[in-house]
Amino acid sequence: MMAKEKWIAAVDLGGTSVKLAFLNMDGEILDHWSIPTDRSSKGRNIVPDIAKSIFETLHAKQETKDRLLGIGLGAPGPIDYSTGRIYKTVNLGWEDDYPLKQALEKETGLPVVVENDANCAALGEMWKGAGNGAANLVCVTLGTGVGGGVIANGDIVRGAKGAAGEIGHIVVEIEDGFSCNCGKKGCLETVASATGIVRLAKVELERADSGSILKEKFNANQDISAKDVFEAADGGDDLAKRIVDRVAFYLGFALANIGNSLNPDYIVVGGGVSNAGSTLLDPVRKYFKQYAFPPVGESTKIERASLGNSAGVIGAGWLVKKEFSREQ
Repeated sequence: MMAKEKWIAAVDLGGTSVKLAFLNMDGEILDHWSIPTDRSSKGRNIVPDIAKSIFETLHAKQETKDRLLGIGLGAPGPIDYSTGRIYKTVNLGWEDDYPLKQALEKETGLPVVVENDANCAALGEMWKGAGNGAANLVCVTLGTGVGGGVIANGDIVRGAKGAAGEIGHIVVEIEDGFSCNCGKKGCLETVASATGIVRLAKVELERADSGSILKEKFNANQDISAKDVFEAADGGDDLAKRIVDRVAFYLGFALANIGNSLNPDYIVVGGGVSNAGSTLLDPVRKYFKQYAFPPVGESTKIERASLGNSAGVIGAGWLVKKEFSREQ
């Protein structure tokens, strides 16, 4: 009797929910589901809940843990790769460094590989998404903040302290920059995240006369969103178009400098802000080419991420395949 093909269990751990999946060795999702993240009692239930959910789903499929090659897990924080510990992650309830790899291996009896969640998203886009299998790729996530992952020759670039890929903290405004949560001023995150775009927009709105769709919406609601800015720009609103152009300048400028350093095949842009599509990415490409070293500007493609919420689990699955399949 031929042995059954191994599956991979993949986990994308977030502050609100935990996404889980079973993948085959080709990176195809066989099943996916989610459970709430229980942050009570200093997060002590998180790992047992993940293990329980994996085994319950296996049981429902009339499978045992022997079907699994291992577990890949993406977590929202810096990882100590020598030990598999995650540095204190308060939004998960872990007020001290937490032995994430060791704890999940103890709960499941399976080998576990742990990685930062942004890096997992980058690996997912490389393996099965917009990266199209390219070995050199940068992934930028534009959400409430700006995150990133860097892949060189098929491997995640982690850096001396696991802080490589902190694209959001590249300084793009050296004079009169907005304050960033990291303690610096003028970081990309302060002007290219969803909250940063709103911040830029409100500065412009204070200066603007009436006659703008965006201005009227702000006056009516006393607030706006990044989505409002892009929708107004699509509608031809000149004020909104100026704001989008400013965001695209900052992002294109930062990506050009990343491109000049790494010369990736692709720069993949994901996160909620990327839903603006060509309204944002077309001017970003323009500024990228303007500031990139010409061979980089000509060779590097800037594409929208294609995997959505599945990128993290697919990337976590890639880690397991790479780490453990050679042992089979």
